[in-house]
Amino acid sequence: MAHVRDDRPFRGAAPPAAAYFYSPDRGGEHPAKHLANFTGFLQADGGACPRAGQRPDPGAGFEALYGPRRTGDGLLANAGITEVACWAHCRRKFYDYWIAKKSPVAKEAIDRIAAFYEIEAKARFAHPDERMAHRVGTAPLLTAFFGWAEKVVTKLSAKSDLAEAFRYTIKRREALSRFLTDARLEIDNNIAENAIRAIALGRKNYLFAGADSGGDRAAAMYTIVQTAKLNDVNPEAYLRDTLARIAEGHPINRIGALMPWTIR
Repeated sequence: MAHVRDDRPFRGAAPPAAAYFYSPDRGGEHPAKHLANFTGFLQADGGACPRAGQRPDPGAGFEALYGPRRTGDGLLANAGITEVACWAHCRRKFYDYWIAKKSPVAKEAIDRIAAFYEIEAKARFAHPDERMAHRVGTAPLLTAFFGWAEKVVTKLSAKSDLAEAFRYTIKRREALSRFLTDARLEIDNNIAENAIRAIALGRKNYLFAGADSGGDRAAAMYTIVQTAKLNDVNPEAYLRDTLARIAEGHPINRIGALMPWTIR
């Protein structure tokens, strides 16, 4: 599981960083533990968004974090986490159906979503005010998409994967529209998806971590390497320099000076 912060698309000041966590399964208790003290916006990855043909697992991913949670004394407490849904995951459902069935309805959904991305391409890396000005044009496109989707889904077989794609998207209308309200928010979760891609590729080479402890160590290494890459720092050179400085007695209370974003 990867958590990524990247404020560069809206010209934020915080340096980009990635943190990986190993878990033996996809249970929802794992992200709940990682984010126990987190409040704010959360844009989740595919753990909460199965592909077409797959049944959603209520206990998996991040879904349980978006509503009230039970505290130790059994009382409901507000999670303090606001969902920002991912248009790329929704598009993937329609795309999978288009590839399988060549459905014109699925193709129209893809084309309508593409119009959102055309505007986002102009907004990316712009100042916050300019970013929001671009997105003014997205709002009516979103309204039109959901109006069309709500009509179309009533004409489809309720058991079809295409109907499920529409239901999934319509259900998340508010969360899918949230990026229009804040310049810090993204249209999709591709930043984190790209961070996870290295793990998927790596599995083809080394297949397994060997043990839970190996998974934890691999997560730590992925965190270091990916954070270096996000900051345009060569990971090998960064590790060589950092390990040398630690061996030379770099004080533990100045660990912040060794972060990848401090390298110039």
